[in-house]
Amino acid sequence: MKLLYFAWLKSKTGCAEEEVALPPEVSTVAELTAWLKTRSAGHAEALADEKAVRVAVNQAYARPGDAVAEGDEVAFFPPVTGG
Repeated sequence: MKLLYFAWLKSKTGCAEEEVALPPEVSTVAELTAWLKTRSAGHAEALADEKAVRVAVNQAYARPGDAVAEGDEVAFFPPVTGG
């Protein structure tokens, strides 16, 4: 699975992207987020306030209960405002 981090999430995790092997117990966005928080202190800090983070799976906005699978591209980014 390819993970992408944007804006301050990139700074806190220490990387713009990474490839991970999805653990068998992870099958939703919420489970992925919870698992990522255990990977490092930076990941835990970046994903601590889940209301401040948006997620896209394969370039489509995703909700916590949406499925993720090996081979997906998952992006984490702050809310975007227009103007």
